[in-house]
Amino acid sequence: MRRVYNPPNPFESAYHEYLEEPPPMATEVYEETARSIITRNDSPDCPFTYSVNPYRGCLHACAYCYARTYHEYLGMGAGTDFDCKLVAKVNAPELLRRELTRPRYRGQYLEFSGITDCYQPLEAVYGLTRRCLEVCRDMRTPAAVVTKSFLVVRDAELLAEIERQAGVSVCISIPFADVEMCRKIEPGAPSPARRFEAVRRLAQAGLRVGVLIAPIIPGLNDTQVPRILAQAAEAGARFACYTALRLPGSVEQVFLKRLKDELPLRYGRICDRIREMRDGRLNETRFGARMTGTGHYWRSIEQLFAINRSRYGLAGGMPLSSCPADTGACKQAKETQLSFAFAQS
Repeated sequence: MRRVYNPPNPFESAYHEYLEEPPPMATEVYEETARSIITRNDSPDCPFTYSVNPYRGCLHACAYCYARTYHEYLGMGAGTDFDCKLVAKVNAPELLRRELTRPRYRGQYLEFSGITDCYQPLEAVYGLTRRCLEVCRDMRTPAAVVTKSFLVVRDAELLAEIERQAGVSVCISIPFADVEMCRKIEPGAPSPARRFEAVRRLAQAGLRVGVLIAPIIPGLNDTQVPRILAQAAEAGARFACYTALRLPGSVEQVFLKRLKDELPLRYGRICDRIREMRDGRLNETRFGARMTGTGHYWRSIEQLFAINRSRYGLAGGMPLSSCPADTGACKQAKETQLSFAFAQS
């Protein structure tokens, strides 16, 4: 049983603390009628321009999730509020259909999800991601999906239709091969075995599927990279990519608390390794440098990934596999490879 814990919200003038033990966290779902659904990204750290996020907050409760700070804009906390106070944008499919009629989006691909997991358990109830993907199919809009959830397998046939008409790629995020470690840091996410099975099912459906080791946390999961890539290749993955741990704002406090609670004996060593790749800091805020690292130890991680990616015959990046030749998306894919390898050694 997890107890309520949230760092102070920098956008709120008051902060309340429990005098006694905090109550158990309880899931709450809020329905939002959104005004827009396509978000434009201008950060060089993320190689996509437009993203779609049907949900806010995430039941996967990953301690390191950089999206936690976005919950603070809603007057909520970046800790357990992010994990259990969830928002469903119930008009997302209708908004997407309307917005895709605008010329600016013609030939552009959409990334699902840039902020929270579009296939988190809430999707089984609301089906907003599936309905948004149906819009992409109808509007012949290419898409790229990143998720930890086995639920993506439900939409394999729909994704295959988008692949034939516009192009699609699916990336399964698997930062841990060890299930015990996964449960400590990603308590609400599917087990690694379940995610590898999702890779297998999607590959059998003829989809171009890969794995994203994100984030790599020096001193914690970097030694698991060879095992993850080996299992990914065996399951039918075609490509692999990775990012470095990022701890913006209140995410740092959430991550460090979870790390100290779950792995107290390794806490100091992991923090030292993180600082080593961040020039003495725990986080990097400069655009273009937030998703990678520096220093000897980080370079050894890059080499470890590159050697094993080559060993198991995995490509780098996350290109759309077969866009129709007459679409702008296909031209863009050929010119830039639509690389989702935030760091490709």
